[in-house]
Amino acid sequence: MRAPVSWLRELVGEQAVPPSMTGAEIAAALVKVGLEEEGLHGGDITGPLVVGQVLDFTEEPQRNGKVIRWCSVDVGEHGQRVTEGKPQEIVCGAHNFAVGDLVVVVLPGATLPGGFTISARKTYGHVSHGMMCAVDELGLGEDHSGIILLRDHLADDPERLARCVPGADAIELLGLGDEVVEVNVTPDRGYAFSMRGVARDLALSLGAPYVDPAAAPAAAAPAADDSGYPVRLADEAPPAGRPGCDRYVARMVRGIDVSASTPRWMATRLTQLGMRPISLTVDVTNYVMLLLGQPLHAFDLGKLSGSIEVRRARPGERLTTLDGVDRALDAEDLLITDGGTRPLVIAGVMGGEDCEVDERTTDVLVEAAHFDPVTVARSARRHKIPSEAAKRFERGVDPALTAAAAELAVQLLVELGGGTVDTGVTDVGQVAALEPFTVDATLPSRLVGLDFPTDEVVRVLGEIGCEVEQLEGDTLRVTPPSWRPDLRYGPDLVEEVARVRGFDAIPSVLPHAPGGRGLGPEQRVRRLAAQTLAQQGLVEVLSTPFVSQARFDALRYDATDERRRTVRLANPINDEQPLMRTGVLDTLLDVLRRNVSRGRRDVGIYELGLVTRAAAEPTRAPVPGLGARPTQEVLDAIHDAVPEQPWHVGLALCGDAEPAGPGEQARPVAAGDAIAVARELGRALGVPLRVEQAEVAPWHPGRCARLTLADGSVVGHAGELHPKVVAALELPERTCAAELDLSVLTRAAAGTVAEARKLSTYPLAHSDVALVVAEAVPAAEVEQALRTGAGADLESVALFDVFRSEQVGEGHKSLAFRLSVRAADRTLTTAEVSELRDRAIEAARTATGAVQR
Repeated sequence: MRAPVSWLRELVGEQAVPPSMTGAEIAAALVKVGLEEEGLHGGDITGPLVVGQVLDFTEEPQRNGKVIRWCSVDVGEHGQRVTEGKPQEIVCGAHNFAVGDLVVVVLPGATLPGGFTISARKTYGHVSHGMMCAVDELGLGEDHSGIILLRDHLADDPERLARCVPGADAIELLGLGDEVVEVNVTPDRGYAFSMRGVARDLALSLGAPYVDPAAAPAAAAPAADDSGYPVRLADEAPPAGRPGCDRYVARMVRGIDVSASTPRWMATRLTQLGMRPISLTVDVTNYVMLLLGQPLHAFDLGKLSGSIEVRRARPGERLTTLDGVDRALDAEDLLITDGGTRPLVIAGVMGGEDCEVDERTTDVLVEAAHFDPVTVARSARRHKIPSEAAKRFERGVDPALTAAAAELAVQLLVELGGGTVDTGVTDVGQVAALEPFTVDATLPSRLVGLDFPTDEVVRVLGEIGCEVEQLEGDTLRVTPPSWRPDLRYGPDLVEEVARVRGFDAIPSVLPHAPGGRGLGPEQRVRRLAAQTLAQQGLVEVLSTPFVSQARFDALRYDATDERRRTVRLANPINDEQPLMRTGVLDTLLDVLRRNVSRGRRDVGIYELGLVTRAAAEPTRAPVPGLGARPTQEVLDAIHDAVPEQPWHVGLALCGDAEPAGPGEQARPVAAGDAIAVARELGRALGVPLRVEQAEVAPWHPGRCARLTLADGSVVGHAGELHPKVVAALELPERTCAAELDLSVLTRAAAGTVAEARKLSTYPLAHSDVALVVAEAVPAAEVEQALRTGAGADLESVALFDVFRSEQVGEGHKSLAFRLSVRAADRTLTTAEVSELRDRAIEAARTATGAVQR
């Protein structure tokens, strides 16, 4: 919202806002009461900008077909300094002036809006000592059809026109030195979207008395009668449960002079506030909106059939709005219609072409209504029309303003346009009054940390417009003013009391962090997992957790696979991805493909994120009412209806695991690399992972490992992706991946304490064993049996060969392990190593039926 300093001075008073007070000082005063400064505008023209009188000119045709005028202009005493007493010589391309006209001249050394510096320069064969200015060049509007003729421009201001003599300061005469303060209006402070609201807050900040500009027209507004223009509110079943329009005021003005133009002072203020002057009738409605905050609409009475009906849109209805766009209307759109049949306006958003005021309009119907903020906001966003009216209605407009705003608009149309007011007044509907509530007067002191006496709290609430009644003790009954629907309970009032005193008065105190707190167990696991994977050379990425049903098909999930059971979003960001992912790989593989497509050949990435697993028979969460806090039973039911969302970690690898070097071949990524990274993650968490062969989509059946805990709980899978999955997702050949359930790892790691193993300086002994087992026996079971049988002196065991042949026997395989043993306190003898080896083999035989080769 923009607010000219001169207008604020007029509304608040020169005693509070003296001429010496700058825009920066006013902005600081507004910031003090919570209106954030967005910027300062205007006041950027530096002189000399003076009044000039055209003495003579010569028209000179140019080769390009343009005709310029070589002018002599009297600029008073300024000419003596610039051109040694001769008339100012200026080149001008405009032709709308004559000898003797008074114009605006900018002289060398001056600066125009936008930082445009003027200097004497040669053009069209002459040295032009300055420039005669058009409206847009001075920031007074958008007109560039000709230069400003001061006798016409100031015709409605005889006092200023009398001071227009050659050499007079044009900056002061045209009000170009007026600064404009721009503030950011938050959604809960809709009243500040008007000069009325900004001036009220400025008066609060400066401690000045405030006279409401709506008070006089409100007192002069006549009461409604039966002779007004017929209006019917027909919003019987509003979608939001609130009527789309709860008050509608209509006034008629006839016989407006079509030749009447907008006075200069009004056009200047509209321009300062960022609006373009259009015509007297439209400009009056915009001026009243900017002053009071109540949007108005003017209908051409001659284009109406005789009555107005406010209703919701019907199926198939369309409306061509003032911006020339033919719009299909939605059933939730609130419309102003002609007699209930023809749509005229999307209420609170934008009018239609059929009823707009044009250059032939003499009779107008002025509408001032109060519309539901939610209805207006949805229509504005639905049709992408961020109009000035919609910005105000969606933030909340004072419902008590309608009659006053209509009265002020009528008065201006009569005064400036020569119209005649019809005696009939329409005022239908009834606005629900804001409900009073009680608040403890000590609440501001307790929440803010400053001492706010009860007298100050009562005084401040009264200054912002509240009605305050003191009850027993420190209890206050407060009724908010009609323009503050955001004040609903105690903490809202605390903010008001604090901002009036000044937010800068609230000290900044750094809170002390309580001891004994920090990361929770799950957070520690996630952080350690991220660090471990990064140390393995992988890069963390983040993908959006939304997928389509086609992704499950591409990953070759079986029709009965529980990973197909997910949650569909009611309002997805992308209609083609309406489902929540059930695995991190569902979306991580897209990131891998994107990196490869952009030139990355060797890629290793990982992601930690939530996945969603819907129940086999999902329950619907109850919707609690707004009147009171939900019961514990309702909260439990809502919690139970939320689908399970465990943390998973996924990783994907492609390209070369080891690059080529001099004399060495590159080693491509293999299934074992993904398995090794997964096992290293388990080791870092203190949770050893067992590896078993498995057949699970989307992995290759012969190159997939199931990772489990010692008790058999499945943690995840790792290996090489199925070739058909790779092709469907356009991934590099032999892409490998893994996905682990971090929630399972967290539970397994809970209570475990990693103990550092003492380093031994004694020699390490190695012993190899080859064991024949049935094909179905996992190597991990054999390895675990060897560890159990060998005892504490076993330092490590590694599988280094798998052999199948007729010698081994059909349905069997030979597994070769290397046992590394070392005692902490002595050198093991050959006999001790052999005994340890024999115990390990016996344990493997007992557990898995292994036979030594």
